[in-house]
Amino acid sequence: MLQKHLETYSILTAEDIALCYDLAERRTLKKGDYLVQEGYVCNEIAFVEEGVLRSFYYSSSSEEVTYCFPITNNFVTAYSSFLKQTPSLENIQALTKCELLVLSRADIQTLENSSINWLKFLKLKGDEEFIAMEKRVFLLQKENAEKRYEELLNKTPELLNLVPLKYLSSYLGITERHLSRVRKGLLK
Repeated sequence: MLQKHLETYSILTAEDIALCYDLAERRTLKKGDYLVQEGYVCNEIAFVEEGVLRSFYYSSSSEEVTYCFPITNNFVTAYSSFLKQTPSLENIQALTKCELLVLSRADIQTLENSSINWLKFLKLKGDEEFIAMEKRVFLLQKENAEKRYEELLNKTPELLNLVPLKYLSSYLGITERHLSRVRKGLLK
């Protein structure tokens, strides 16, 4: 699955991809296990071969705020912690059993040193993540709950069957009760 994902970018050679597989460690997370915990420095990037994770942090009032659902065929990391080597402000937890391919910070540096293609690829992925985060901020600040829910339905409808409503409502920036009203309103 990772190979197909990497090939879609038409940047990496077969040798580049083979090196990635040589370095990657297979890891299974059980539901509830953490990939990253707040307060610890993140030293890994994972590719989700199967499963759903939840990235969240605690608000100033100690409420969990979900801001991302890394799913199958996507990369996941506590990006700012990984880049700056500072303690993570976020948690990344498995919502289902997850099968991951994990690359350490040292592995990423090995890839970067092996080929300019990896530098190009990693820059492109960083750009994609920035754009996705920017879209998310705009959606939360600009659009109403109905529009945010419709966006979720259009982009990742599978989450509705895999993620508990309390996490979906947190992700959408609304209460569970409001989410129920939004869902009923769209069924009419």
